[in-house]
This record gives sequence, structure tokens and C-alpha cells, in this order.
Amino acid sequence: MREEVSFGLLLTIAVILAPLSIASIGGATAIYAPLQYEVVDLRQWITGREFLDLFAICRFTPGPSSLLGALIAFKVAGILGALVAMVALYLPSSALCYAVGRIWSTHKGKPWHTAVEKGLTPIAAGLIMAGVLALFQLSGGDLLTGAVMVGVAGVLTWKRKMHPFPLLIAGALAFEAAYLLGYMARAA
Repeated sequence: MREEVSFGLLLTIAVILAPLSIASIGGATAIYAPLQYEVVDLRQWITGREFLDLFAICRFTPGPSSLLGALIAFKVAGILGALVAMVALYLPSSALCYAVGRIWSTHKGKPWHTAVEKGLTPIAAGLIMAGVLALFQLSGGDLLTGAVMVGVAGVLTWKRKMHPFPLLIAGALAFEAAYLLGYMARAA
């Protein structure tokens, strides 16, 4: 759905994405669930299928995963929306990283520093898991999709430095085999 590009729409894009920018410091996967909720469920700017398609484009092209926000904004408000989205996504997190980085490095090794570092790890893992579950639900949540996701997560946990491209090919082959064997229909 393409609304009239107005100042209000551009402001709404910025208001949605700027807070998510702060949560995306460890990686954009942490913002997929709240982004999906805002643009698909709440505002209905795009459908769940369009969200998945834009996610796939974002993951396949070079660049940061947070470009998903800019792709959605482009679909909703054109090039101006994408520019607003990029500023809203990158300016707050960059400013915060710069400020915290300066303070953080001066206190390395202190007990509170170590406690905060250890405490942020499960929070980041939870945010990433929420994003993965949101994508799983949007995809239809079938057994094959779940098996492919668990398999990919397992391989990437086991082989941390593995390039994801072979896994992308393996997943595509799994879905193609399921289609050819009659276990699933082609996506529209």
C-alpha cells in the first residue's frame, strides 16, 4: 500500500525506526520482530509476504541487514521515505555507539563493566530469537521451514565462520525437493 507521501508519514517512519536503531546495535536481527509488528500487524503498510520478500532481498544483497527498514520505507513512501529511514536507523545507533564506546573503553576490567557485558548477552540472544520466530510465523510456520531454520542455526553455531551462501542453497534445494515430491505448493 502506497500512501500519499506527507510530512506526517515521513515523521511516522522516523518515529518507528529511531528507537529500533538503538536495539539494532548488536545486529539488525534484534529488530525484525518489532519492525514486523509495526509495519505489518499495526499499520498494515505491507503484507506478511511482502515483509518476507523484502527480508530476502535485504539478506541477499550486500550491506547491513538493517536496510530492511529502508526497503520497507521505500515501498511505503518512495525514495524520500528510504532516506528518512536510513537517517533514523543509522544516526541514533551511531551516536550512541560513539558515546558509549568512549566511556566503555575507559572502564574495561571493572566489576560493573564485566557484569553489564555478561547481562547483555542473553538480552541480545532473546531479541535475535524473537526476530527469528517472527519470520517463522510469517512464513507459515510449517514443519519443513522449522527444520530448515533449526538446521541452519545448528550449522552456524557449529561452524561460526561459515559463509551463509551454501546454507541458502541447501535450504532452497530442500524446499524444491519438497515441492517436487508433492509435500508443498509453490509460494504465490
